[in-house]
Amino acid sequence: MIELERYELNEGPAYRFTPDRRDVLKLLGGGLAVFLLLDRDAAAQESGRLRRGGSDMPQDIAAWLHIGPDGAISVYSGKTEVGQNIRTSLTQAVAEELHCSPSSIQMVMADTDLTPYDIGTFGSRTTPFMAPQLRKVGAATRETLLDLAAARMQVDRADLTAADGCVRDTKTNAKLSYSDLTRGEQITKAISADTSLSNPTAWTIAGQPLDKVNAREIVTGRHRYASDFQRPGMLFGRVLRPDSYGARLVSLDAGQTNAQVVRDGEFVGVVAADELAADRALEALKPAWKSEAQRSSSDLFAYLKANVEPEGPAANEHGSVEDALLSADHKLKATYTVAYIAHVPLEPRAAVAEWKDGRLTVWTGTQVPFGVRGELAEAFGLPQDKVRVIVPDTGSGYGGKHTGECAIEAARLAKAAGKPVKLVWTREEEFTWAYFRPAGVIDIRSGVSNAGLLTAWDYHNYNSGPSGLNTPYEAAHQRVQFHPTKSPLRQGSYRGLAATANHFARECHMDELAHTIGMDPLAFRHKNLTNPRMLAVLDAAADRFHARADAPRKGRGVGVSCGFEKGGYVACCAQVIADTTGKVKIERVVISFECGAIVNPLHLENQVEGAAIMAIGGALFEGIEFDNGRLKNGRLSRYRVPRFSDLPIVETVLVNRKDLPSAGAGETPIVGLAPAVGNAIFEATGVRVRSLPMLPALSIGRKLPG
Repeated sequence: MIELERYELNEGPAYRFTPDRRDVLKLLGGGLAVFLLLDRDAAAQESGRLRRGGSDMPQDIAAWLHIGPDGAISVYSGKTEVGQNIRTSLTQAVAEELHCSPSSIQMVMADTDLTPYDIGTFGSRTTPFMAPQLRKVGAATRETLLDLAAARMQVDRADLTAADGCVRDTKTNAKLSYSDLTRGEQITKAISADTSLSNPTAWTIAGQPLDKVNAREIVTGRHRYASDFQRPGMLFGRVLRPDSYGARLVSLDAGQTNAQVVRDGEFVGVVAADELAADRALEALKPAWKSEAQRSSSDLFAYLKANVEPEGPAANEHGSVEDALLSADHKLKATYTVAYIAHVPLEPRAAVAEWKDGRLTVWTGTQVPFGVRGELAEAFGLPQDKVRVIVPDTGSGYGGKHTGECAIEAARLAKAAGKPVKLVWTREEEFTWAYFRPAGVIDIRSGVSNAGLLTAWDYHNYNSGPSGLNTPYEAAHQRVQFHPTKSPLRQGSYRGLAATANHFARECHMDELAHTIGMDPLAFRHKNLTNPRMLAVLDAAADRFHARADAPRKGRGVGVSCGFEKGGYVACCAQVIADTTGKVKIERVVISFECGAIVNPLHLENQVEGAAIMAIGGALFEGIEFDNGRLKNGRLSRYRVPRFSDLPIVETVLVNRKDLPSAGAGETPIVGLAPAVGNAIFEATGVRVRSLPMLPALSIGRKLPG
C-alpha cells in the first residue's frame, strides 16, 4: 500500500463553476441532475486505485505498447516528463526487455485520452513502479513475438532469439522484424503475472549512460512547451487577482476596454486578440476588494506552534523517553525552523484550452494530468470522458505543479469566448498564487552517553510534514511525532517534501550531540548507525572527500550529514568559508547516493548534482516574506535563488547496487546539503544556526531558542 505524504495532492478544487441552463440541458437532456455525483464517485474510485498503488493497472499489452507497420514502437505512460529524464529511462526499460534499439521507441506520455490512468509524477515513484511495469510490457511483448514467429516460420520456438528488433532462427539465420510479425495490428495478449525480467547484472541498454532521447529538440528550441501551443482562432487571456490573500470582490467596474470581460462568481478574467491587449484590458479593470487582517512571517513560527490541529497522527514511540532523558549522561534540547519557500520553476504555469462539440481539451504543464482532468470535470460539471488533458514535456515542477488552476482558468475563458484561449501566468502570479513548501518548527530533546551512544530521542515536527520523520539512528527510547497545524499560506508538495526539514533538524542535532561529548561527528554517526546501506554511502562520501581535502584555515569548516528517503540513501560532505557577518561560500560538496540498481548513470549524476544546487537556495537564502496577506518578495528581483557564483565544486559518488531493485532519485539527494553546510558553518564560525534559510540568522549571530 502506498502511503502518501500529507502534502501530496491535498489541495481542494480551485474553482467550481455553476453550469448555465443551456449547459445543463446539453449535459442531461431530460434526465435528472446526478452527473456531479457520478463524477465524484468515479474520482473516488480512482483515489482508491491510487491508494492501492496502481495494482489494477491494465494488464493488456495493447494498453501500453503498439508496433506500427513501419517498425516504430509506441509506448504509453501517464507519467509526465518535467526534466528528470524519465522519457529516456523508461525508453531504456522497454528497450532492454524488448531487445530493440531505444531509437525505435517513441514514448507517448501524459495524454489522458491515450495513456493508462496514472496517479501522477511525484514521490520518486516512476523508477520503482512505472519502470518495472513497462519492463514487464516489453518482456511480455518479446515472448509474444517469439510465439508469433514460431507459428509464422513453422520452426521450433526454442531455436528462435529476439534481438535488434527482429526474431531470428539460430539454425537458418532467417529472421522477421517485429513489424513483419505484427503487421500493424494490436497485440491482444495479456501480461503474465510470472513474466520474467532480465537481471540488472546482464543489462546492456538499461544501466548505461544513454543521452536524453529528445535532447536536440529541447536545446534547439524545437520542443513546444504549453506556452508555445497555437490553435486556430486562438485568443489570449489574463485573470484578475485579489489584492491580498483571502480578499473578496465587492464590486467591479470594467472600465474602458474593447476586450471581453468574463465574470463567474469570484472569478474575473479578460480575453483579447493578443497578449498586450489582454494586459491592457486587465489594467483597465477597477475592482474593489474587502480583506481581513492576516498573519505575517515575523510571527509565523509562534503561530504554527499555537495552532496545532486537534486530530493529528499518533506518536511513533517505544521505550521510556522521559526516564531515558533523566538518566542520560548528557542532554540537549533545541528548536529548528524552516521557512516557506517557492518552487520557482523555469516555466511558469501555462495552458491552452479549447471547447469543441461539447468536449474540452487542455494543453498544460502539470505533474498530474489525470488529477487536472478531474479538477476540470468537477469545475465545469462534466463527465471525465468529456475532458482531455495533454501535457507536453514541462519546464520543471519540483512538486509545485500538482494543481490545475491555470488549466481551469483558461478553460473558463475559452468557454466564454467560444474560441481557444491561451493563458500564461506571469512570474509574479507563479510566486503569489501557487502553493509553497510548508514552513515548520521542529523541537528535539535528546540524551547521549559518555561513550557516544544515543539513549533518548524525542522529536516533534509542527506543520512541515512527516516525510523523513523517523530517525535512522539506533535509540532504545524514542518518540517521534508529526503535528499538523493551520497554515497562514497555501502550502503543498515540494521536491523532497518535509524530508529536507527533518534531515536538517536531525543531522544538525546529531552534530551538536557529537560536539557536546567531544566526539568526531563522523565517528559519532558510525557509532549510532547499524544499517549497512547507510554506512556504505557515509563511508563513500567521506573517503572521496578526505582523499582531496583542502588544508585547514581560519574560517573554513567541514560538515557531514546522511539520510534515507523514498528508497534512496544519501550522504553529504560540505566545505565552506564563513564568518559571523553572514558571508558564506560553499567551496566543495561531495554527495554519495545509492538507490539500488542504476538505470542511467549519466542522468542519475545529473539528478544528484541538480538537487545539490537547488538545495543551496533553501539552505542559505530562500524564504518567503509576507505581511498581512501580501508577499514582500514575490519576484525574482527580491527572491534570491542560487546563481552561478554560488555554485561549489560538486562531486558525485554513485553506489550501484545491482542486487537491489531500482528506486527513484528525483528527491532524496536534496536532503543532505543543508545540514552538511550548517554543520560546516558551525565548525568555521562557532555559531550554530538552527533555521532555514541560514544566512539571515547567521548575519546577526542569532541562535534560536533551545
